[in-house]
Amino acid sequence: MAVLYYFESQRGGVPTLVALTLLIAVYLAVIEVRPLAMPFRSKAWWVSLVFLTHFIGYLTLRAYVFLRRRMDSAPG
Repeated sequence: MAVLYYFESQRGGVPTLVALTLLIAVYLAVIEVRPLAMPFRSKAWWVSLVFLTHFIGYLTLRAYVFLRRRMDSAPG
């Protein structure tokens, strides 16, 4: 998000590629959290994190989902 503000304030507009990658990351985050069994507020928090931090937030979400699925399928 900070990158978008920087480009908008310094160059008069956001490059199409930066805006497109942000939209794709948010879309992938929505797809990722939909099947999770958690409250809506938690899902919204994850999507907001991805929106604010872009790629780093999406990688964090992927790690969280991976670990959560691994713990849920662990025997015992």
